[in-house]
Amino acid sequence: MSLQDKLSHKIDEELLRLDYELRVELPRAFAVAKGHGDLSENADYDAAKQRRSYVEARLQQLKKIRQELSLINLGAIPRDRIGLGSTVVVRDLGSDQERCFELVLGGEADPNNGKISATSPIGRGLMGLTEGDETEIRTPGGVRNYEILSYQTIYQQEGE
Repeated sequence: MSLQDKLSHKIDEELLRLDYELRVELPRAFAVAKGHGDLSENADYDAAKQRRSYVEARLQQLKKIRQELSLINLGAIPRDRIGLGSTVVVRDLGSDQERCFELVLGGEADPNNGKISATSPIGRGLMGLTEGDETEIRTPGGVRNYEILSYQTIYQQEGE
């Protein structure tokens, strides 16, 4: 199975799980919550509404990711350098702190959890580098200088 097929399969599995939750599990949760009476002060109802909003947003996000994935030539992702899907450990040379980044598609970005878009300033600045390289990256928050301590490509993570 190709890398693109593996990634598509992973996305499709989550889409199916969330679709089932949206169409089967959440309606049950709403029915239970409605059985508790007044919806204006019903914590179960509020929780089900919040979960439904999350599931709907995540479904849209996954569909966007799947669309982006179909446009990417995964064969062009390097096996011996940092590229899309790589997990990178860097040292910020200004603060001497280590940071870990995973370079992801735009729809998957979650900077608070170290997932940065490969098209962000930091993502673009790390592309093509290898262990021991240093780079200067201009970000909206200022210039950052990083040293690449280690990285793992998407191929290494997928066991290829």
